[in-house]
Amino acid sequence: MGWVQIVIFCAILLAIVPLLGGYMARVFTYEARRPQSWKGYAFSVISFSLLSWLMLFLILASRMPWDLNFNTTSSFVTNTNWQYYAGETTLTGFIQMVGLAVQNFVSAAVGLCVAIVLIRGIAGRPLGNFFEDLTRAVLRVLLPISVVGALVLASQGVVQSLDLPVASQEIIKVLGTNGGGFFNVNSAMPFENPTGLTNFLEMLAMLAIPAALTFTYGRMVGSARQGWAIFGVMFMLFAIGVVVVYLAEMQATPAQQAAGLTGPNLEGKELRFGTAGTALWTAITTATSTGAVNGAFESLTGLGGLIPMVNMSFGESVFGGVGTGLYTMLLYVLLAVFIGGLMVGRTPEYLGKKLEAREIKLVVLALLVSPLLVLVATSVAIATDYGQASIYAAGPQGFSESLYAYMSQANNNGSAFAGYTGLTFADLVGGLVMLLGRFVPIVLTLAIAGAMLNKRVAPAGLGTMRTDTPTFAGLTIGTVVIVGALTFLPALLLGPVVQGLTTQLF
Repeated sequence: MGWVQIVIFCAILLAIVPLLGGYMARVFTYEARRPQSWKGYAFSVISFSLLSWLMLFLILASRMPWDLNFNTTSSFVTNTNWQYYAGETTLTGFIQMVGLAVQNFVSAAVGLCVAIVLIRGIAGRPLGNFFEDLTRAVLRVLLPISVVGALVLASQGVVQSLDLPVASQEIIKVLGTNGGGFFNVNSAMPFENPTGLTNFLEMLAMLAIPAALTFTYGRMVGSARQGWAIFGVMFMLFAIGVVVVYLAEMQATPAQQAAGLTGPNLEGKELRFGTAGTALWTAITTATSTGAVNGAFESLTGLGGLIPMVNMSFGESVFGGVGTGLYTMLLYVLLAVFIGGLMVGRTPEYLGKKLEAREIKLVVLALLVSPLLVLVATSVAIATDYGQASIYAAGPQGFSESLYAYMSQANNNGSAFAGYTGLTFADLVGGLVMLLGRFVPIVLTLAIAGAMLNKRVAPAGLGTMRTDTPTFAGLTIGTVVIVGALTFLPALLLGPVVQGLTTQLF
């Protein structure tokens, strides 16, 4: 039944992609009243996000110490929703609504706006106006789906009241790939996720917009094949992750085998979802930048725990967050075009536009920001007394906790290997990593959109490398995997791989 559930889920997702993707293409195809340059758009994004940060910091100031407030505010404004606190005991329902739920909407909308701008730049259209795009993203995409979704979740038993506004926050948490839970145990809590049906619907919501944006892209650049090629790349990497984590969790851990236990690894899982429901959720929440959990990641097998890290090592390119996934994958596509051009000895072109040194430099910088932040922050954390104080477990598990924490925060994910404690060092370094990991790539992506906007389109010739074929899709997959593997392979070997090869219990 587990495989049947996974296949049905993928089939429904595939049916949603052209419907929602076509709708979003219509929403964002309009003439802006006051179109902005990429610099003006970037200034608007940063200014709006800074104002959001200040307002949320003030809202949370009465309930949190300053260092935890810094981390939490940075977390929700960057669409990360990393939580070093228990939501149901730390914050009131009012703060959850006016503070966190509002940021769930607008932070997701910001990512969506940036993706749309990159599409327009590639398509040679005016970049638009941030505040018009933001309004359309919230009022025409996120809010309507959230209203319907909240009613459906409430009808299935998800709590909704003024004291516990869970259903209304749960839907935007998953739809906006936010991930922060009303309760400390997140979507493993029956009040947030009571049944197998709600589990299925919440997983579908996490992937709906990131997957559909590939169709939006194809429609807006005038080539549906381009959109489906990108969807195929994302889906292939996602499917591999689902299969591996499901097979891994169908086996007992080495420590359980040593104790004489057989069968699937049920530690840390909700029995009402089963191994398939937990494995599929694990792959989805880390392939996207959601970070919501319906089980304990720290209880995964070594190989099962490797998949969330590998998904995040791809840098939000495997569907990724709302908007962030598409623009990250497009950066990988541009890099693959450049590599392909070098291989055949031609000037790299994408959709008839030549890629020159400036664009490639911006692409490489945007893709390297997150890995650099992860590795530097992890190194400092495990090498200093300040960082070591946050590590709970010993051995490779403790290293995995630290690596995962900063990998999650740098990639705007928010999920965690339980055990990494939020002390002042972790609060401040994590908050800084989230801010830099979010806004530096955004500014660089907008710069790329500006650079692509005014390029002349050359007609395709006999030597033009097509970018809507299975061959190019394979090249793109190789680019994503190689960049992620070369960057994080040594770190992954020190953590989950070592743990998966040992019979000791850490």
